[in-house]
Amino acid sequence: MPATELVVTSLGKVGEKELLVPTGQQGRTFAHVQDWVTAKLKAKTSVKDISTFVLVKGIKQWAVYEEKSGSKTIRTVFKIT
Repeated sequence: MPATELVVTSLGKVGEKELLVPTGQQGRTFAHVQDWVTAKLKAKTSVKDISTFVLVKGIKQWAVYEEKSGSKTIRTVFKIT
């Protein structure tokens, strides 16, 4: 299933989950989200799947990954089609 990288903005919390809203900008497209994860693991970058802790408005299927870069936490959101 193809996965497209999305740029999102956080709008706070809904219950226990964080609400993310796509800004309309799309990034790279992968044949499967696992291709992105595999590339990160080969580069020895640790990623954590946090999809169950967030909601993405307007998207039926998504995957969200979190990685550490120095003292920053980077989130990558994918729309799965």
